[in-house]
This record gives sequence, C-alpha cells and structure tokens, in this order.
Amino acid sequence: MNRRRNGTALVQTRTARLAMAALVLAATGALTVTFVSGGGKGTADAATSLEQFVPIEQVPPNVRDPRPAAGASTGRFTVDCGTNGNGKFSPDNPVAQPGIRNGAEHVRDFVGNLAITANSSDADLDASGTTCRNGDKSSYFWPVVRIDRTVRSGRQVQQALAQTRPMVVCPSVGKRLRAVPTGARATVDRLLAELDRQQAAANQRMSASRGRIDAAFNREILDPLRARRATLIKEITASVTAAGGGQPGLVSLVDCDVSYDDMHARMPYRAHRASVTAARAANPRIQCPSVRDRLPGVPAGALTEVNRNLDDLDRQISEANERLVISAGQGGPAFVDNAILGPLRAKRIAALDRIAIAIGRQATRPQGLEALAPCRVDQAPKSPATPSSTPTTAALPDPQGPDFELPGNTGGIVRPAQVLIEYRGNPASKVVPMPRFLRALTGDAKPTSRGPANARATWTCSGFTDRLSDRYPICPAGSRVQRVHDFPGCWDGRNVDSDNHRNHVAFADRATGVCPQGFRAIPQLRITVAYDIPRDVQVKGQYALDSFPEENHNPFSDHNDFVNVNSTRTMQRIAACINRGKTCS
Repeated sequence: MNRRRNGTALVQTRTARLAMAALVLAATGALTVTFVSGGGKGTADAATSLEQFVPIEQVPPNVRDPRPAAGASTGRFTVDCGTNGNGKFSPDNPVAQPGIRNGAEHVRDFVGNLAITANSSDADLDASGTTCRNGDKSSYFWPVVRIDRTVRSGRQVQQALAQTRPMVVCPSVGKRLRAVPTGARATVDRLLAELDRQQAAANQRMSASRGRIDAAFNREILDPLRARRATLIKEITASVTAAGGGQPGLVSLVDCDVSYDDMHARMPYRAHRASVTAARAANPRIQCPSVRDRLPGVPAGALTEVNRNLDDLDRQISEANERLVISAGQGGPAFVDNAILGPLRAKRIAALDRIAIAIGRQATRPQGLEALAPCRVDQAPKSPATPSSTPTTAALPDPQGPDFELPGNTGGIVRPAQVLIEYRGNPASKVVPMPRFLRALTGDAKPTSRGPANARATWTCSGFTDRLSDRYPICPAGSRVQRVHDFPGCWDGRNVDSDNHRNHVAFADRATGVCPQGFRAIPQLRITVAYDIPRDVQVKGQYALDSFPEENHNPFSDHNDFVNVNSTRTMQRIAACINRGKTCS
C-alpha cells in the first residue's frame, strides 16, 4: 500500500536518531514520499527513532509455515561459513550493483567467498577460497548492524536532502565486455554511446526531483530506461555473436538505480586519522585500471587468446583481494607492496603483453597497454567531497577508520554472535538443484525510493521466531536480536540472473508452498543472523542497520544477497538430502 503526505504534518520531535527521510522531505516544503514502514501503521516514516523499536512481546505471532503435502521435501542442509571472523567488509553489492564500486553506499558483512568484489566474474568466484567449512564458495552478504550512542541532528539531514539532486546510476557495460571482434567494434561503440546518452537523459529528467524522494516518479524514469537498456544490450550481444565472438551474462547490467549518495557526502560525521592500522581494519581493496574498454577490435583468430588473458587479469585481481583479506596485519605497507602489488604488476604486464601479441599477429599491435599494469591498494581514508553548486553528485568517500564508517553510517560494527545458513525444502514438492552462479536477493534496500513491494519484515528475538517485525526488536533479558532472511525458493529453470535481479526467482505461495506457474522448487535459502546487543542499547534505540541515505537506517530496508558457488556435486547432495527428509551438513 502506498501513501503520500504533503506539507509538514510528519515533522515531530525525536528523542533518538532524529533524522529520517520523511522529515527531511517535509522540510523542503514539497514533500513526496512513499510508504516505507511505520511499524505496520502505514505511515511514511523511515526514522530510527524510538518509534521504530518494539518489544518483541508486543508483536503478535505471524509466521505460519504451510503444512507439508504428499510429495513434500522436508529436509534441511546447514552450512557453517563462520561469522565474518576475517573481517571482510565492503560497500560493494555484486548482485544488485555489479561493477559499481561502493554501490551499496553502506557496509556489509561477507561470509563464504573470500575474493568477491563488485567486479568478480564467475571464474573468479570459482577460483576463490572460502570461509565455509564444507568448501562452499558461495557468497552470502548483508548490511552490518552498528551501535551508535550519539544523537544526530535532524536539521543536518534535512539540509542534506534539500541540496541533493538524485542521480541515475547504471553499471558500465563497456568495462564488462569480453573481446569485441573487429567486425563488431563500430556497432558496439555506437550502442555503448547510446547507453550513455540514455543515462544522461534520465539524469536530466531526475533533476525535477531535486530535494525530495518520490518512488512513483523514480519508476517513471527507471522502468522505460531498463527497457531501452535491455534492447541495446541484446543488440550488443547479437552484434558480438554475429561477428564470431561470445558475450554471456550482460543481463546483470541492465538495471539502473537512483542514487542519493550526495546526501551522505553532505552530512558531517566523525573524522578519522588515516593510519595504516585503521585503513587495514577497513578491508582495503585492489584497484586496477580497466582493460576491456581500452582494447581495439580484436581479429577473429585472436579472440580466444585475448579472452583467456582478460579472464586471467580478472582472476589476478580477485586473488590479490583474497590475499589482502587472509593476510591482514602482516608486515605493514611493505608487505602489501612486495608480496601483493609487485607480483600482481608482473602478472598483469605478462597478460597485457600476451594480449598485444595475439592482436598484433593479425592486425596492428595495440600500443601502451603496459601502462594499465600498475595497481594500488585503495586503503587511505578520504575526506568527503566538498558540496558544490553543480548538479552532480559528490563522490561517496571510502569507508574510514577502524569502524569502517561512512557518512550517516557511523558507530561500532556489531559482529554477529551466530550465523545460521540453511537450505530448506518445499512443502508442496521435491526440489531440484539450484544452478551454479545463481544470483538472488531478498528484501529491498530502498523501500523509500522504490516503494515497499519487495521489502520484507526480518526482525525478531531468539525464542520468538514465530513472529517477525518490520521494526527493530527490544528483546527480553537473555534473548538475542535476530534477523531472519528467507530467499525465494522457486526458479524459472533457465536463468541465473534477470534484468532486475528478481524475475528469474520467485517466492512460493505463502499458504500452500506451491511455486508460481513455470517455476520449480529449489533448495530455499534461509540466513539467520543473531547478535548480542546490550539491552540498554536496545531500549534506548541505539542500534541500527547501515543503509542507503534516503532510508536513514529504516529497519524495513533490511535485505540479504547471495551468489551460489556450490559445486554441482554439492548442490545435488543438498537437494538429495532435502528430498529424503534428512538433516545434513
């Protein structure tokens, strides 16, 4: 249900975390906001005030599992991937914002795959190490929870939005292309330029919503943009294929989003010293120049070798990022330079030389590729961009300090006390194995700017799992705060991703467990994350999710993402266990 409210009716005094998206909008004098969550009250309230906290005893039981029918799959397979003891934190979102650095605009816990970043290919994921005890290389990641005892000024957030022009952000197609055959280069360049023009036109339209958040208006811009991008990207794939090349996986790059990260950049927050120790705690990443968009058309006879070396370049970066995670604290800057960056540069020089040689055998050899070899560790904290009067979004700073903070997302990260990853059955049928490299997400990180259709209540307390709340729970003594993330348990049988990262999977019917027509049941992933949060912190409303700026820690924006990198054999074993009604690990 969507509701709109105008004027200043929602401006109220808050006792904790005074800022919220609805209040911000009210201050602009032209409030347009979409229903997010008011603890089930239907109000346009994205606050993390005390109104967004609820004693779990006051939430009525609302979790009802369908009764298993004949032929149901009732087993359960659990995976132990730890609680992010390695400290792999990142503001990347490889599922919903592939290829976009800091795309999540908030920090996430990652367990499982050690190498994954926004740019990881399937081959990179497959070559990675993992934190999972059974060798599962899948990536499971969710927004961190922080404790912040400070009180923010609502006026600061109001002023930030009043000066903010939302921007349309799209994944770069050019930087994700495989080698483009010579015969398709001109066509591909024309189509890439058209993608850029469409994004620029969408941004021009978006200027009309400066200083406010309007989910309906955003959809009017994004939906047709997605359709046009899908058509152009299909044309790119067809052009490359017709010229003798191959270009799988571009559907992941269709979807665009509206970014309000300028709000983050305009909001003051605690400064941090740029120390080596602090930077290392913030999980640095390897940054290398892109190569795929710097190559000329590739002769047909060189396509295989060039693509092989492009894949090698990707794997080299993933391996280096993995080494940063597992070697944190070793040897200081000299260790990173000598043991990671130096060898990486040498490997990149060799791969770039092989690419140049392969092309040069049949066409003019490209010059200057060696300049793309040096990489750096993006670890030095940066100051927020200074707001300007230009209608462009200020760059979001990288996470800073030992608490890995971003503007608006501050406070100490609460490490999970327990993470339970389980694959469950379907109450109406047997399950088929989940395909490798399936991408899936649950919940919606942006119910304010996108609408609440995909948002899901996730919050509860241990001992109260018969109820889920869209507000932060206040748990009784001895009970842990929990987040329960249920992923879609139905698959279309064909695709591992879709143009909005949702349509290839679906939730089963709540009452019967039956999958929608054309979908089949797969092992249904549930991730339960539990925290030991002091009760006084809960009662005072001092813990919250990291979030996008327009959500301002809205508990209804909770979400979770997943990439399946289980081996085919392991996933078959998972499905067989579930179909036999067993409990396995």
